[in-house]
Amino acid sequence: MLQELQVLNPATEEVVATVPAADAAAVDRAVARAATVQETWAATAAADRARLLRRFADTVDTHIEELAALEVREAGHLAGNARWEAGNVRDLLLYAAGGAERLNGAQIPAPGGWNVTLQEPLGVVGVIAPWNFPMPIAAWGFAPALAAGNAVVLKPAETTPLTALRLAELALEAGLPEGLLQVLPGLGSVAGRALVDHPRVAKIVFTGSTRTGREVMERCSAQVKPVTLELGGKSPNVVFADADLKAAADPFAFLDNSGQDCCARTRILVQESVYEEYAALLAEAVRAVVVGDPADEKTQMGPLISAGQLARVREFVPDDAPGVRGTAPEGPGFWFPPTVLTGEAPDAPAAVEEIFGPVAVLLPFRDEQDAITLANATPYGLSGSIWTRDVGRALRASAGIKAGNLSVNSHSSVRYWTPFGGYKQSGLGRELGPDALTAFTQTKNVFISTEGSAL
Repeated sequence: MLQELQVLNPATEEVVATVPAADAAAVDRAVARAATVQETWAATAAADRARLLRRFADTVDTHIEELAALEVREAGHLAGNARWEAGNVRDLLLYAAGGAERLNGAQIPAPGGWNVTLQEPLGVVGVIAPWNFPMPIAAWGFAPALAAGNAVVLKPAETTPLTALRLAELALEAGLPEGLLQVLPGLGSVAGRALVDHPRVAKIVFTGSTRTGREVMERCSAQVKPVTLELGGKSPNVVFADADLKAAADPFAFLDNSGQDCCARTRILVQESVYEEYAALLAEAVRAVVVGDPADEKTQMGPLISAGQLARVREFVPDDAPGVRGTAPEGPGFWFPPTVLTGEAPDAPAAVEEIFGPVAVLLPFRDEQDAITLANATPYGLSGSIWTRDVGRALRASAGIKAGNLSVNSHSSVRYWTPFGGYKQSGLGRELGPDALTAFTQTKNVFISTEGSAL
């Protein structure tokens, strides 16, 4: 008998649903189905693939509210954020559909003939999605993979499988071939491992912790299987003295999704001369954050995903730790107040390790070089922000900070039309952007001789 997964509402701890957990045999059957349908899908004209993906996007669009409601219940996301996430799936499908018709090879001059390259699909792609943004990050993998002619087997996180299952149903409703996009809820140690190890899975896309990402990469290396890894982060928010301090003191730079965001700016680095002024602005903003029922449109921050995640966050924040705390509900639910720690050393665990909760550390710096040094003083390099009115300083800091995605005078990290990925232990490869489809292809080079006797 298959094991079942219980899906809990993080705001109430009530059971939302139970779903069967796939085992290795289920993964094997899914991959076999995917491999069969993929051959036909790859031979389908790019314009027809694009048409079906656009129909899929339209179908998602008509179910935005339904998908958002599922996300609120299974992930504790704010209602407005969940609507955006469902809309992002729609937008990613539309963007990828356009790429299907522009996935071209190249003609390279060669003496004695013609040399051309072809971008061919990989085959079956395994996508392992996280619980913090279940819908959009799943689509980061499956939308470009499908557009490039691949089939996809998607394993959602154990805690958040419902939206992924519904998206697979909507794909069938839109007319995509059965077996092209399959969703297998299951344990990472069982279904995830079977997907990674399967010899007929040509590539793995994984989003999750750096620790698990290392294991995925190691297991894929046994088959020389390509991987895309989007892993942890400990992103800096660098605030120079000449910045718009009020704009830079936006607590949602680290509180979005209750801090369960790899791009969260949880290391706030502030120039010494404005440190006290900035700290006061941020404290006022943190105390004003409305934490509560994620289904209530007035709520600004919801719960953490699980009891385990709540326990992890508490490990980093002792009750007597100096800093500023907002409020959080009491009673059922996995609640933790918005928190800014002010007494941490730059190399303290809370300052360098990914907490994945609504906790930031406030640290002073002296000058530009000191800021860059502090910004780089973690194993991660996913994202970050630079706040300054000096264009030259913004450019120098952007060049000096080792991260894959930086914003100047903004907290925004992700746009589906621009590349996304990390430096150092934040990952490997890039997702999204104009080259997203090529990450799901392999290049074939063909030389055609024009020399020799004519018939």
